[in-house]
Amino acid sequence: MNYDVLIIGGGASGLACAVRLLKSGKNLRLGLIDAGDRFGKKLSATGNGQGNISNLDMSCGHFHGGNIPLVEKIACSDPYAGTKLFDCLFEADEKGRIYPSGRQASALADNLIKRIRLNGMTACIQNRKVTRLYKSDNVFAVSDGGNQIEIAKFAVLCTGGKAQKQFKTDGSSYSLAQEFGHELTPLYPSLVQLKTQTDYIKTLKGIRADCVVSAYSDGKLLNKVRGDVIFTDYGVSGNAVFSLSSYVTDKPDAILSIEFLPDFTESEIENCITAKKNAGWETSELLSGSLHNQIGRAVIKRAGGNSVREIVKTLKNFTLPVFGTLGFDYAQVTRGGIDMRDVTEELESKFARNLFFAGEILDVDGDCGGYNLQWAFTSGIAVADAILKRI
Repeated sequence: MNYDVLIIGGGASGLACAVRLLKSGKNLRLGLIDAGDRFGKKLSATGNGQGNISNLDMSCGHFHGGNIPLVEKIACSDPYAGTKLFDCLFEADEKGRIYPSGRQASALADNLIKRIRLNGMTACIQNRKVTRLYKSDNVFAVSDGGNQIEIAKFAVLCTGGKAQKQFKTDGSSYSLAQEFGHELTPLYPSLVQLKTQTDYIKTLKGIRADCVVSAYSDGKLLNKVRGDVIFTDYGVSGNAVFSLSSYVTDKPDAILSIEFLPDFTESEIENCITAKKNAGWETSELLSGSLHNQIGRAVIKRAGGNSVREIVKTLKNFTLPVFGTLGFDYAQVTRGGIDMRDVTEELESKFARNLFFAGEILDVDGDCGGYNLQWAFTSGIAVADAILKRI
């Protein structure tokens, strides 16, 4: 079948691009192809199923990868840009994270799918994995490895990265761009659990704590965040860890420093411990009531004795060397992708006119907190606007 625009990948960026194109009223012949059995499947799982799609603090410091000035131009001017794709209400929580008021991510995917079907989508093709994309006689041809071929004047690659292969994003679709000469930057799992030294946390499996966590590499501070840390048998998880994973995933010498009781000064904690010690409490229970008992005992044991000063120092700087991550299967996003140096300001290939990219396939990833979906939506919108200028 012949199309004006063929979008390959029915995730957040592909759906955003389709909605924007259809809203133009230009009566386009538009095709959307996805390897999965449902569009927006990854979107349906975002934000622990609640749909955290953006953040009030939408600044370029929350993004990583190539050409951050362009990312700032596309993604950072309006934190509510992506919400305009939907027919529903949104609200921000106390941390600035923007959610649909119904707190249901699957409803967001349903909303976008409904919009493309109601606005005259020419073809929605599911369970079709594109294995080849090539240009012939100034149009793009798409093949699934069999006899079926789709043809379009414009092609948009929104196939995602390498993270979470259960969503049909196993990294194999990068080859579609590589056929045109595009190169990949190194790929790493991001927003992912971290493997760490476990000697001091073996007794803490399953315990959650509100902490300030700092990440260091080569003695330099990479970033500091406050949030939940969940202790596991392999290391640490939780939203603070996910946020910092973007900074350490490519650092072989990374170290985490966990600060327990961040709302209390060292002096306040020291006074509390000293009072208990003077009252005859056992050393192992000096943090009881202030910290989870198991965490308190682990801190005291690591401090190596009953020195109040050492206990406080250890509590405020509980270090864990990072040995790696749980890998792409557990990561929420991919760090790295199509090199942004070979993409124009309109996210068009420098090697093939009318070939565009949007979303995670590019060398752009964001922190935990709605930044990756903001990039997916706004890059999809930017590509649609670039195409509309040419039609």
